[in-house]
Amino acid sequence: MKTFAVIGTGVIGNGWIARFLANGHRVHAFDPAPGAEEKTRSLLTDIWPTLAEYGTSEEATLDNLTFFETLEEAVESADLIQENVPEREELKKSVLKQVDAATKPDAIIASSTSGYMPSVLQEACEKHPERVIVAHPFNPVYLIPLVEIAGGKQTDRAYMEKAQELYDHMNMKPLMMSGEIDGHIGDRLMEALWRESLHIVNDGVATTEEVDKAIVYGPGLRWALMGPFMTLHLAGGNEGMRHMLEQFGPALKLPWTRLVAPELTEELSEKVIQGTSEQCGTVPVQDLEHRRDRFLIKLMDLLEEEGFWPSERLIAYERK
Repeated sequence: MKTFAVIGTGVIGNGWIARFLANGHRVHAFDPAPGAEEKTRSLLTDIWPTLAEYGTSEEATLDNLTFFETLEEAVESADLIQENVPEREELKKSVLKQVDAATKPDAIIASSTSGYMPSVLQEACEKHPERVIVAHPFNPVYLIPLVEIAGGKQTDRAYMEKAQELYDHMNMKPLMMSGEIDGHIGDRLMEALWRESLHIVNDGVATTEEVDKAIVYGPGLRWALMGPFMTLHLAGGNEGMRHMLEQFGPALKLPWTRLVAPELTEELSEKVIQGTSEQCGTVPVQDLEHRRDRFLIKLMDLLEEEGFWPSERLIAYERK
């Protein structure tokens, strides 16, 4: 049993709390916002049946969660500190500086930031900047297994490897990045699609529902198993990616994409807000979250059954 400190208990922080608890570990939490503990415990009560269905450790219990009055108390005995405060550089640096000063020297300090590079965040840590990493998850953290791990200029890779092992034991799929970049990998890809989606809605080409359908019933189905590169590799037939690039490579020069985001005018904002509201109808967000979680469990079971990754499994698949 390890002790994890979670700093900031919004959507992402609570997701981490749920995953850590479900795997039988202690969680020390801190969030100065009024009512933070009550909101966290209410969420955990709501999603615990889903986690039990997905599979929890024999040691898993909500009793392993403790909220503390100060950040220092929450982190002092933690093996890993997961920071989840709002995406403001100075705020994150200030919090990480406090964490660095208060926790034991060998603890891992991991930021859930979706945008900042670890080199930027570790600048504020005067004691042990070498243990600061980015560990970027995806919502809902308690179900989606990917966590992107990145180190900065001062990071000792040993801490990245130690974090990789810990997250692996959390039934996650740690992705060790070779370098660092703003937005990491997953978010940069999602942002590219998001920008194109906004242009399509803004130009009146499609509604928000039509854009979603285009992904759900089209490329999204293939991406869930293979990702963009392997999907296009198969598009090249027997010659794979080589033929795909020869045949479709010239299309890259065509002005199809508009990767610079459109101006988020009041008119565009209203189109997006009204469109998604119509998609939801009268169904509460909480019910939609439950539906999403049920689907994700089924999808992850299918991915595990197919065993597409890592590459060695492809060879085993071919031998079947």
